[in-house]
Amino acid sequence: MNIGDLLGGLIQTGMSPSTGDRMKTSMGGRGILEGLAGMLGGGSEESAQGPLAGAAGGGALGGILSGAGGGGALGGVLDKILGGASKAVGGNRNLALGGLGALAGALLGGKKGLGGALGGGVMAILGAMAFKALKGIGSQKQPQVPLGLLEPRTDAEKAELDRRTELVLRAMINAAKADGQIDQSEVRRILGKLQEIGIDKEAEQYLMNEFRKPAETQQLIAAARGKMDLAAQMYAASLMAIEVDTPAEKQYLAQLASGMGLQPEAVQRVHEMVGLQPA
Repeated sequence: MNIGDLLGGLIQTGMSPSTGDRMKTSMGGRGILEGLAGMLGGGSEESAQGPLAGAAGGGALGGILSGAGGGGALGGVLDKILGGASKAVGGNRNLALGGLGALAGALLGGKKGLGGALGGGVMAILGAMAFKALKGIGSQKQPQVPLGLLEPRTDAEKAELDRRTELVLRAMINAAKADGQIDQSEVRRILGKLQEIGIDKEAEQYLMNEFRKPAETQQLIAAARGKMDLAAQMYAASLMAIEVDTPAEKQYLAQLASGMGLQPEAVQRVHEMVGLQPA
């Protein structure tokens, strides 16, 4: 079982039915995956359409894809969005451009079974979201570039990225338990969609076990405490997993953000990036 494949599949199925709709609204009509690739251009630092909208080669995703091979256009777009993340890690070659390029190519090609390409791209985009959310907050003007957006170079970094990918996936599932147990009809819907895109039996069993487990909010908080980049990635993924339309869900998100130490400004930025009203 590849944890990146599983996260990619879970994002692709859309755990929360409204996630796609609110991201379409936030991104001017684009769907959840396209929204993931484009939403980072919003906010005061960029135009209303974002820097991806005017990229050459077939619109937003075309502009990303045109640079997927060697960093080119994609590296420039990321640098514009993130305000110098590449400098913080020694150049675009150290950013996870491959995962983002693969995601862009899969989206443009209309592929259903995106697998690891989507998983890697999702972690890179969640990393970019975290970087943007944390920029200028606290004592460090330039936050640490998160693994996922930062290309892992060693076996230890690859293992840590896998660990963080699993924490993000578990955070999504845990958020879905905020109102109590996950509804079995919802479990069947999610598993049915995952089967359509080709997850294996081991991954299916892993998910079933996670769905059945009691909530593990304190364990997740402990895993992210002191790691603000990871905390922001987990928080953003949690927002994508639920409707955020009940007091229990709102209380859960407040508990998660506070426990992990995310400052209100960072929380607000993440909410804006996924098309939610102020937290």
